[in-house]
Amino acid sequence: MASRYILGVSAFYHDSAAALIRDGEILFAAHEERFTRKKHDPEFPVNAVKAALEHVSREEGRPFGVRDLDAVVFYDKPFLKLERLLETYYAFAPKGLRQFLSAVPVWAKEKMFLKKTIFEALAGIDPGAPKPRLLFTEHHLAHAASAFYPSPYEEAAVLTIDGVGEWATASICRGSGNRLKILKELRFPHSLGLLYSAFTYYTGFKVNSGEYKLMGLAPYGDPDSDRVKKFRELISTRLVNIKEDGSLWLNQEYFDYAAGLRMTDDRKFTELFGLPPRAPETDPEQPYCDMALAIQQVTEEAVLKMASHARELTGAKRLCLAGGVALNCVANGKLLTSGLFEDIWIQPAAGDAGGALGAALAAEHLYFSGGRRPAAASPRTDRMRGSYLGPEYSDAEIESALRPFGAVWEKLEDAELFERAASLIAEGKVVGWFQGRMEWGPRALGNRSILGDARNPDMQKKLNLKIKYREGFRPFAPSALIEDSGAFFENGISSPYMLLIDYVRTGRRRPLPEGYHSRPLKEKLYFQRSDIPAVTHLDYSARLQTVHKDTNPRYHALISAFKKLTGYGLIVNTSFNVRGEPIVMSPADAYRCFMGTEMDCLAAGNLLMYKEKQPASAREKDWSGRHGLD
Repeated sequence: MASRYILGVSAFYHDSAAALIRDGEILFAAHEERFTRKKHDPEFPVNAVKAALEHVSREEGRPFGVRDLDAVVFYDKPFLKLERLLETYYAFAPKGLRQFLSAVPVWAKEKMFLKKTIFEALAGIDPGAPKPRLLFTEHHLAHAASAFYPSPYEEAAVLTIDGVGEWATASICRGSGNRLKILKELRFPHSLGLLYSAFTYYTGFKVNSGEYKLMGLAPYGDPDSDRVKKFRELISTRLVNIKEDGSLWLNQEYFDYAAGLRMTDDRKFTELFGLPPRAPETDPEQPYCDMALAIQQVTEEAVLKMASHARELTGAKRLCLAGGVALNCVANGKLLTSGLFEDIWIQPAAGDAGGALGAALAAEHLYFSGGRRPAAASPRTDRMRGSYLGPEYSDAEIESALRPFGAVWEKLEDAELFERAASLIAEGKVVGWFQGRMEWGPRALGNRSILGDARNPDMQKKLNLKIKYREGFRPFAPSALIEDSGAFFENGISSPYMLLIDYVRTGRRRPLPEGYHSRPLKEKLYFQRSDIPAVTHLDYSARLQTVHKDTNPRYHALISAFKKLTGYGLIVNTSFNVRGEPIVMSPADAYRCFMGTEMDCLAAGNLLMYKEKQPASAREKDWSGRHGLD
């Protein structure tokens, strides 16, 4: 029986991507931004599709193109979205006239002829190929499929939460075998994701990009202060009403996203909180930190109530999560330790890019009735291949890409590479680590990463200000050997995709000085809170990645070499990019980033490069200001 190949696509909003599956097995998935170098690129993912087809061609040793696809699936239904927009403009008229006049011509020109646009893009990729079967799945069904089908579970509740799809802003589903059924939806304009994005905007960050900054700012709030309590009460009584089942109602008097061009009514927000919108790029003052903490607490309350209702509706003991709000690792950590479910699993690309994978999987199992592979032997072993699903490069290809720069390298055997890189990290050097297949999702998981020593008290400051060129308050994640997770963190959880928090063990903590929460942000930021200060956030939390030998043996070997040298099976891991730039994809991307920052060394495949040995002509100038807000 011939295999079935399905291409999933997300595009035309933000974070466009492509994913290719064969009989339900994930072969390839990548974000378009990594190819075009345009952060959150919304265009049709031509380059990601080409790379997916080329990957199958290499893997199977035969030409493979659009003509070989059994279906192409788009991640939402554009006419349902148009219906929502038109009804919203009508409901808020005349307030929505300006947005209506700006949005409808775009829909008339592009979105209403989406089939034509997709077919033309595919024809450009594989000229002469017959038109493939084109399918459309609802946005939240795509999210749910991306969460359930790759999970380790045969049965689970599935919770999706984001800004908005067509009409739905959250959904509860039941997954069983190859079946997936939507049981309940929350509908626009009432949205937990849009509520969080409204505060992202108001605290000076970029919507659909800076939500994780708001989450990172929250621990700088004072949990015992009257201001946090007041802000939370105002949010809960004036802005949002959260029901016991997790459904919520947003008071549209204070928001402008439904019919306007901003997230909030700034005048009414200012009157309510006594605080104007924070100007981007300014140092966050304490009131904004307290606001971030208040909205984080409200978000966690809503997520826990939604999850509790999902348990009641489905009776399932396990939970799968997707949608942009599922990237809130603090809420995820609270959910995991709440005891509501025995276990939870989160799609690594939980945002809109993940809809490409979900669309393909929904078509495989719900349209074609394809069966799922047997459940994994371990409840923690999923079908994502560690989320290493993008392009990869051989040493020969890396050498070819770097020669035009005049790059100077040493080529080492594996064991020597791991030992040398571990030694450099232990010396306080910052090492770019470019290995294997590129990660799928917004997190670098040890293949497109910048690495440092978590024990070094100056490492967070150095990485933020001299490597990433970003705000100094932003925390960094630890990569810990799975077998050592419990030695550093209280719960010792498995967190391979950096989507859960854990807390530094009490014995490793340093007590906070008296009056700590009343001190200026920078004083709080640089106080050493544990023996792994570079990855210990203000509340002793850490956005943990556990490293598993079976999914990433090279990264595991590097950290093991570091442990042998220092006794610590843990290092700092941040994405290989600077602010406002997508994570690097190619060897050339990695070398340019290496040469444009104060990174000390680059390990690309088995090639090790030192900054001081590189030609002056390869230096990149002014990278600190090259990219805008992220």
